[in-house]
Parts: sequence; C-alpha cells; structure tokens
Amino acid sequence: MYTVHLLQEGGTQGGVSWLVWVVLIVFLLMVFLGWLVTSRGWLKKEEEPKHDEPSLVENKSAVVEVPAADDLTELEGIGPKVSTVLAGIGISTFESLAKADYDKVKAALDTAGYKYMDPAGWIEQSALAAKGDTEGLKKLQDSLKGGRKAA
Repeated sequence: MYTVHLLQEGGTQGGVSWLVWVVLIVFLLMVFLGWLVTSRGWLKKEEEPKHDEPSLVENKSAVVEVPAADDLTELEGIGPKVSTVLAGIGISTFESLAKADYDKVKAALDTAGYKYMDPAGWIEQSALAAKGDTEGLKKLQDSLKGGRKAA
C-alpha cells in the first residue's frame, strides 16, 4: 500500500530506494543461507552401507550376517545393468546365483526389458565360481559367447 502511495506521489525524495535496499539485503541473506546449508551438508542423505564388508540384517528372532556381494560381472554375459537387476531380486553372490531358480531369474530379466538374455550359462558359471574352481570357470567361459554356449 505504501509503495502504491509513493508511486502516485512520484517518489521524488527517494522513497522507493529503501525498498530496493530491503530486497537486496533479503537476496544476499538467502544466498548466504544457501551457501551455509550446502557447505555444512545439512541436506545430504545418510550414506548407504558399503557392500564390501558383510553387514548385519535384523531378523525378527535374531541378527543374521549377510555375505559380501560378489562381482557378478566377472561371469561371461553379465554386465553392470544385469548385475543391478539380479541384485534387485536378492542375487548378489555367486552362491545365490548358483542356487537361483532359472524361471525367477528369467522373469526378472524379462521385466527389466532383457527378454533376449538366457541366464542358464550364468547359473552354470556361478556354480563353479562359488566352489572356487577358477580353472573350470575359465575353461567354461572360453567356450561361451555372451554367456551362451557357442554354436
């Protein structure tokens, strides 16, 4: 209301300049507060647990140790995206992939848009990797192309 009154009178005595200063001070205050919040990290999310070490998962009756995740991309035919899909259904180790149900893995791949992929070779490779049979795994991988038996 006051600004409308000043504008009607013409504001010849610098009556509007104080408003400019107030806006400038508010702007500088907001910039300072934004800098303060980002430099202190007050808006950062909590860090996710690292998957390198075994973690503890609370069960209703007891605390269960979860084994560290294996690098599933070491298997022929599995890349980072497929590894993420497998982790989404709870498969993050060679042993869990070796024991996984083929149909469950295939359904997860189909849902993720990887209908052309066949997990049979991965399950066979992961069984060897879980046993620690690196020679057998290498021999099998040499006979595969993209995780499938070369024809």
